Amino acid sequence: MTTEATHPSTSASPTARHVWTRTRGIALAVVLLLAAAVAIATIRSDARHGTLDPRSADRQGSRAVAELLAARGVDTTVVTTLDAARAAADTDTTLLVAAPDLLTHRQQRALRTATAGAGGRTILVAPGSPSVERLAPGVTADPANSLDSALSPDCALPAARRAGTAELGGIRYTTTHLAADECYPSNRLATLLRIPESDGTGDTVVIGAPDILLNDRLDEQGNASLALQLLGSRPHLVWYLPTLSDASAAGTDDRRSFFDLLPSGWLWGTLQLFIAAAVAALWRARRLGPLVPEKLPVAIRASETVEGRARLYRKANARDRAATALRSTTRIRLAPLVGVPLTQAHAPEALLPALSAHHHGGDGQPLHALLFGPPPGDDAALVSLADQLDALEREVRRP
Repeated sequence: MTTEATHPSTSASPTARHVWTRTRGIALAVVLLLAAAVAIATIRSDARHGTLDPRSADRQGSRAVAELLAARGVDTTVVTTLDAARAAADTDTTLLVAAPDLLTHRQQRALRTATAGAGGRTILVAPGSPSVERLAPGVTADPANSLDSALSPDCALPAARRAGTAELGGIRYTTTHLAADECYPSNRLATLLRIPESDGTGDTVVIGAPDILLNDRLDEQGNASLALQLLGSRPHLVWYLPTLSDASAAGTDDRRSFFDLLPSGWLWGTLQLFIAAAVAALWRARRLGPLVPEKLPVAIRASETVEGRARLYRKANARDRAATALRSTTRIRLAPLVGVPLTQAHAPEALLPALSAHHHGGDGQPLHALLFGPPPGDDAALVSLADQLDALEREVRRP
């Protein structure tokens, strides 16, 4: 009974276990990052549920002010589409726009057209630039927000004077309207503006922060008084909560891509993830260094190596490379025999004259064709070339 010796595998291909060992740290980091992102998104979505919604009793909701208005005979209607908001614009109606910045440019222009001259009141909650410039022409938002929270009225607007100090800190505004009431200034810029319409029947009110409308802030300072006076000046209150799903937002000049709808924080986070992945790939990548000799587990005879390379040449039909290898090796072996340095073994002007003295086959022209000639045209010519080179070497070696 004979047994064959088994040799350990010499493959350099990584196994599944090696791949897992190398990448498990990165995989764990990605899983933790995704879990954290889901958790943060869940917390934020829960915390912002019902923000400025008069039907919500959450801390950030506005149900309290809606209930107080109802007790004073003001009915509140919630709308979520631009068409409903435009249809509600009337002399006896106060239209409150909870998030003006969510409206597209086309929606803002359409809303301004509907409210201008309608005779009612329009209240814009913390519009930024350039939203306020479209919804309230002549008003500009200052880039620096107010650092103060509780501010004094410092204006002649009766509602502001009766309310007194209120939490109007936030976005600050400037206006070119001479008849505008500029109230609750912070560093000389107003955080509440009332701009009367040219016909004297309607007006537009811009407030820099939504705090006076929130459930958890309504009972502080003069927030409740100011909110009830601003929202209760007409018997009907239409509370417009803009949404991204509003069908009226469709338009050729306002179409938003998927990336436009993503918050900027997520885009920066994704960029950081790509940078981290690239750094990790460079860190864990296989580094290419100098070749390291490795002892083979078995001894291979030189003849097998020659035969193997010859088969590769034959399979690739590479007679030119085979002929070049044969001629180069022959020149290297002949150069020392005729007294030519190895550095000049491949120079015809140095090798051929020295070789002609030891060769009795003629004037040297055949030697040039033999050692430096063109590649053979077929396999028979290649075999003939090999035989002639072998014969030349034997002749030179013969004493």
